Amino acid sequence: MTTKDTGAGPRSEYATEGLHGQFHDVLYAADNSPVWDRGWVRNTIVADCRRLLAGFVRGTPTTSEATIGLAVGAGLAAWDGSGPPNPAPTQTALVDPHPHLVPRAQLQMDFINPANGTISAQPTGTLQLKATLGPGVPAWPDTFHATSTLREFGLMARLNGTDVLINYRTHIAIAKDPASTLERTIWLVF
Repeated sequence: MTTKDTGAGPRSEYATEGLHGQFHDVLYAADNSPVWDRGWVRNTIVADCRRLLAGFVRGTPTTSEATIGLAVGAGLAAWDGSGPPNPAPTQTALVDPHPHLVPRAQLQMDFINPANGTISAQPTGTLQLKATLGPGVPAWPDTFHATSTLREFGLMARLNGTDVLINYRTHIAIAKDPASTLERTIWLVF
């Protein structure tokens, strides 16, 4: 997208330049032993995150609400054969039209000291969000999901009364059985 000429010629603005995210998933068996740990992987900050930040800075009449939850979805079963598609910064919603939302109250949110990775009592440029999807979460299979397999996620916020996606990631299928627990840690770096 091109912005207004500032006298130095038109400049390009990139929807997520300078912002980035990463996540770390660990799946635990019913006895709390780790089944696998996938390590840290990049996720995509999407364009609506910038619009949300601009809304926070502008204030009234814009109404911007911070993270309202973590949406997890089934994506498409077709991704299992070919691998999930790369997430795009233009993504506006999960592919799954009926995702499960882990509400804000169930997310642990902390600022992270970038120098040493520890939790900081003071605001920093790194925000950590932790979600624990315990046994039976999400409550799939259901009317919209034939299995409890997860293939995508995104953090959700609200802008002018509309839910918006602020980050997005597709991933290899996670066959979440009714007794397992998925611990997902997300870092947003501003």
